[in-house]
Amino acid sequence: MTVQILLEQFYTDLIMVKRDSEETAATYKESSSLFLEWCVQNQKKIKDITVQDLMYFLMDRRNAGNAENTIAKDISAIRALGEFLVRKNYWEENVALELDRPKSARSIPRVLTIDQVDKLLSVIDTSTPLGKRDDALFELIYSCGLRISEAATLLVTNVHLEEKLILVHGKGDKERIVPFGGRAYEKLVLYLNEVRPSLCGQKIVDEVFLNYKGDPISRKGIWKKFQELEVLSGVNAKVHTLRHSFATHLLQGGADLRSVQELLGHSDLATTQIYTHVDDSQLKSSHEKYFPGHKNQFSNENSEDKNE
Repeated sequence: MTVQILLEQFYTDLIMVKRDSEETAATYKESSSLFLEWCVQNQKKIKDITVQDLMYFLMDRRNAGNAENTIAKDISAIRALGEFLVRKNYWEENVALELDRPKSARSIPRVLTIDQVDKLLSVIDTSTPLGKRDDALFELIYSCGLRISEAATLLVTNVHLEEKLILVHGKGDKERIVPFGGRAYEKLVLYLNEVRPSLCGQKIVDEVFLNYKGDPISRKGIWKKFQELEVLSGVNAKVHTLRHSFATHLLQGGADLRSVQELLGHSDLATTQIYTHVDDSQLKSSHEKYFPGHKNQFSNENSEDKNE
């Protein structure tokens, strides 16, 4: 069996048996492909792979300059591949389970200010049908803190305009209800009433956002369109930055962490807590409010110290 056939079987197994998302399956397939290519280059037979071989592969990955987060992803992928190989009788046991995943430091997400979000969205040419689509699309992503995949797969039946709510199908087949604001409502109504019917024509399409052919817009399509906005606006960001900004602006506005967790669809509150870093200005403001004389006190003490 060739490496490519094995990878395709592994990918199918992840989706059909393990019920992983397509995104996770694709990531694991990519990492496993690198490992299997390494085996070929080093003349290692799959059935004879040892823990030491796995460690040598990971050492090569580190020496190539890959970050700890990438190494952790590789280990997760190889563990999943090992489980698959055991079930297919290629391995007697999953030796990859002996690998320890490195503790990955959570990187602080990049966040835009409200003015930067406005600047980014303001460059959309709303005089064209696709411009009106993009206006509704990115406003909704920001207004609801959507992942790019959640926006691409949002269904018309899951948009409740009167209630200003959408039902989002997130990671791990989890669903959550997210409200959206007045600006998103206006742009969405305009797109649904004036633009979408002309895009889909006679087609029956379940997804909300369509491309120029009347088919559901892809994640790549959203990403490419966002890159254009980035260049036009001069705002350095990614589509996911809008999600980070959504969470941060909610917290700055006084929302509690648990509510933000629910709106983002995080299963673990610790994942949401990373957004609390951004409110340094609020911390400073609170400090000055509750300790109004603190700064002067320190200044006086420093002056006295100098006099001494």
